[in-house]
Amino acid sequence: MNIATRLFAVAVMLALSPAQAQQLDKVTFATNWVAQAEHGGFYQAVADGTYRKYGLEVTILPGGPNVNHRLQLLAGRVDFYMSANSLQAFDAVERNIPTLAVAAIFQKDPQVLLAHPDQGIEKFEDLKKLTLFVSKEGMASYFQWMKRDFGFSENQVKPYTFNPQPFIADKRSAMQGYVTSEPYAVEREAKFKPKIFLLADQGFDSYSTLVETRRDIVEKNPAMVQRFIDASIIGWANYLYGDNKAANALIKRQNPEMTDELLAYSIAKMKEYGIVDSGDARTLGIGAMTDARMNSFFDKMVRAGVVKPSLAPGKSYTLQFVNKKVGLDLLPKQ
Repeated sequence: MNIATRLFAVAVMLALSPAQAQQLDKVTFATNWVAQAEHGGFYQAVADGTYRKYGLEVTILPGGPNVNHRLQLLAGRVDFYMSANSLQAFDAVERNIPTLAVAAIFQKDPQVLLAHPDQGIEKFEDLKKLTLFVSKEGMASYFQWMKRDFGFSENQVKPYTFNPQPFIADKRSAMQGYVTSEPYAVEREAKFKPKIFLLADQGFDSYSTLVETRRDIVEKNPAMVQRFIDASIIGWANYLYGDNKAANALIKRQNPEMTDELLAYSIAKMKEYGIVDSGDARTLGIGAMTDARMNSFFDKMVRAGVVKPSLAPGKSYTLQFVNKKVGLDLLPKQ
């Protein structure tokens, strides 16, 4: 091989080296429910190649009613898990489970109470006049805060079975739900728009849709964690404010029962209520967390008797990977 040929071969190798060197880290992210718009930013980052741009090959495992992916995280079968709220992070500390919350995608918990529109229920406290349909999980968490801070009574509660019919049939009742889905179901079935009371706007300041991982992953591969969080943040900004058609198509493939109408409704409600990009997320970036916010919610849960005062909330999360203003340029100016 002469010199010219060798130089050409070296040039070809150099040109190919970025593609060859792009050894994608395989990452598995498990959600806590079936594919839906509330998970859209993660699907966006898969569909539009953002994860690959950050050197990741991400597989999303949807959850469901009979799936516990959090156990899969602990067993080392998945790398990241979507937890519902800050209480799950506190619970991990209480039970000495080696996980950490590394980002909070939802600045507001989407939990709501719905009431009929024609019953004189104008403010949150008015709900004390009604029968409330609340789930077992709700009774153990946010309802304890409602009792402590607003004076609600367990005597007014009936079990919520995730069926809106008892609420629809009883005008003097209110029903729990998520702002992104249950109001839509009521509108379709009962042909009226329910009154919506978002608990986050009443002071229930839990984060929601947190990304959890194991402590050993944070210690051994922080660069991979950072890339996953950064790419997910960009995915969320693009899902809400960019072209999300490919992400929605992927969601519908994984969840054939999903409809375009519900996807559009959920996205609109996330924007309207600032579920993802309100508060600290407007200045620090999507996924933001702060010590002050975590401590505020912890104090509320201690007062409500949900969390033990001896628990150290700072052990439940890390700010190492958030608050870096990633993707702020993709959000609309306020």
